[in-house]
Amino acid sequence: MTKMNAPRSSGFTLVELVIVIILIGVLSFLGIGLFANRGAFSPLLATQQLASATLLAQQAALAGNVGNTLTVSQESDDFVFIVGADTVSEREFRLARNGASFNGGGTSFPITFNEFGRPDTGGNRLFTFSGDSTSTVCLSSLGAVYGGNC
Repeated sequence: MTKMNAPRSSGFTLVELVIVIILIGVLSFLGIGLFANRGAFSPLLATQQLASATLLAQQAALAGNVGNTLTVSQESDDFVFIVGADTVSEREFRLARNGASFNGGGTSFPITFNEFGRPDTGGNRLFTFSGDSTSTVCLSSLGAVYGGNC
């Protein structure tokens, strides 16, 4: 007499499948939170953009180039950082405002750097970017840009 073995089934149980679906749901819920608020104004990004544009204008001033001017302005949709005094040497950087505002001496604030890389502001200059959050950025009389009050 021969003995018949039941065929072994391979696969996942219903409990295992439900647990995997729940884990995928939880991970996707957490992941959406990471990317959902990407349109908001970033004060850190504004600080970094201002520091980068300032450094470019300072380097041009130290090299004796005509691109030694930085203009920070506020347009309807963007903050605009323009490095250079004419259309040949001009470089423009834009940062989406998303409802944020800028307080740094009007809607447009030009800063010229001397041959030592120091701004012509006559002292420290405080920029305030405000929206959902507020960021203050200081441009020191020596040309350093850092977050916080002067």
